[in-house]
Formats: sequence, structure tokens, C-alpha cells
Amino acid sequence: MNVSYEVTDHIAVISINRPEALNALNIDVLTELEQLLSKADNDNDVYVLIITGIGKAFVAGADIQQMQNLSPVEAKAFGEFGNLVFRKIETSAKPSIAAVNGYALGGGCELAMACDIRLAGTKAKFGQPEVGLGITPGFGGTQRMPRIVGLSKAKELIFTAETIGAEEALRIGLVSKVTADDELMNAAFELANKIAKNAQIAVRQSKAAINAGMQSDIVTGLAFEAQAFAACFSTEDQKDAMTAFVNKSKVSAFKNK
Repeated sequence: MNVSYEVTDHIAVISINRPEALNALNIDVLTELEQLLSKADNDNDVYVLIITGIGKAFVAGADIQQMQNLSPVEAKAFGEFGNLVFRKIETSAKPSIAAVNGYALGGGCELAMACDIRLAGTKAKFGQPEVGLGITPGFGGTQRMPRIVGLSKAKELIFTAETIGAEEALRIGLVSKVTADDELMNAAFELANKIAKNAQIAVRQSKAAINAGMQSDIVTGLAFEAQAFAACFSTEDQKDAMTAFVNKSKVSAFKNK
């Protein structure tokens, strides 16, 4: 297996485990990743997803040896499959955290950007080096990076194929936190636990509203928000939590229904 899966206290950890190739993405890795994402989506016990890499890299990129002799038709199919898998992360109802250890280049940077939140170890490196190999980013880099860091910075990074460190990634908003490498997974679990303790229907409605709003104008986005807000008022969690608040107490745990 190239990808491992483990669930602890409502948190699923998906680890790319191909360290001999710096976790490079090939068809087998992407196929296993898609299957495990479906498993997490269908597991009611999973509230939050953490994606990370085993060894010295998060994901150092797509597998160049597998790609180098692709025809244009085959390259398009490979790119479309990668995008399908990464969209599965992005559109999952469940929040995802990328715990970026080491290299996150090309497809690795794109995998991290498909997650809702990105944390980085101090040795993390980010970049889209594709133009230096005669190709464009193929797993969403040209689309997600401008949305995350802004148009000018995204074009600079993609056009120059420059690699940046964790602190620069934090400065431009590519990641939300940098931590010591040996504390990275602890930080990811701490964040995941904070999310998991909240009302999951509300968390998922919030994710859906944010994602929909980012692809639309403000009026349409506000309409999505109103719909999500209203949906929460049909839940037991809303009734229990607001009743407890009015009574100056707190719910011990959400029912997530």
C-alpha cells in the first residue's frame, strides 16, 4: 500500500507512504488516495481529515518517470484524474488539514492547496516547478494558488518555478501556521480536535457556504450563507446549544443531528 489510513477520536489520518520516491504521486497513489477519501467520507465516525506524508517529504510532486512519455491525450487523462481526486478533498463535507512536512512541490503543493487548512513544519518547502520541466501545473495549481495567495504572487511563483520556505508560505497566506517539525502532527491533531468538538452539521454547512461563496459574487454567496444558517435551525445541536447558552451553561457534547 502506498497510502495508509488510521482513525483516532473522530480524526482520520491519511498518510502518503512512498518515502523511497519522496511520496511522488503516480496512478497507484492517486487511486489509493481516492479510495481512502471515499472511506473517510462514508464513515460517520470521522469528523476531520489530516493528510500528511511519511519520511522527508509531504509529496515531492507527481511521478516524472511515469509522466515523461505520456501523449497529450494520456496527459490530459492523468491531469483530470488528479483533479478529480483533489476535488474530492475540496468538496468533502468534512474539513481537511494538510500537515506539510518537507517538500510540497508540484502535485504536492496542489494536494496541500486542495485541503481546507494548511500547517507547515519549519523544513517545509512549497513550489510549482512545472514550467522548468516544460509543462504547466496539472492538478489545480493554476486555479487554487491565485485564489489562496492572490493573482500577482501566484503568477510569480508559477512563472519562475521558485521554491519557497515555510515562513514565506506563512507570510503570503499559503499556510496558516508554522511549527517545529517534530510538533507538526501534534499541532494538526490539536487543531483537528478543536474542530471535532464543535457541532459537525454547522461546521460542514460553514465549509459548504465558504466554498460556494468563493466561486460566486457576494450576493450569491450571501444567499448560500442564509441557506446554511437556516438549515442549522432544524438541528438538535442548535436547540441544545442555544438553550444551554440562555441558561448560562454549555452542552457536554454535540449529537451531530
